Amino acid sequence: MKLRIENLRLRTVVGIYEWEKKVKQDIIINVEIEFDGTRAIETDDLQNSVDYKKINKEIIESIESKQFNLIEKIAGDTMNIVFSNNRVTRATVKVDKPGALRFADSVSVEITEER
Repeated sequence: MKLRIENLRLRTVVGIYEWEKKVKQDIIINVEIEFDGTRAIETDDLQNSVDYKKINKEIIESIESKQFNLIEKIAGDTMNIVFSNNRVTRATVKVDKPGALRFADSVSVEITEER
């Protein structure tokens, strides 16, 4: 089963230039989580699923409370949060930094991991 958190818009300090270290910037996080949803379907019980509200809250609290040089680090920290749930078997995290380059909508990194 796949679960997605799409276009989570956060603000955090991210960048390598001095001016970037002084202001919060927009980032967009997309997460795709794979897990065995068989028991969730059978029982209709959150205990047998992945609590996306909890994961979302942890991502927000973690990313907005820190400062980063690289969006790669944001992606890695987000992946660690996702994989703290033992039901997750595979996940993909994409982090976009809108307006990072002139003439481009966004710059992004994407990572995929599996157990």
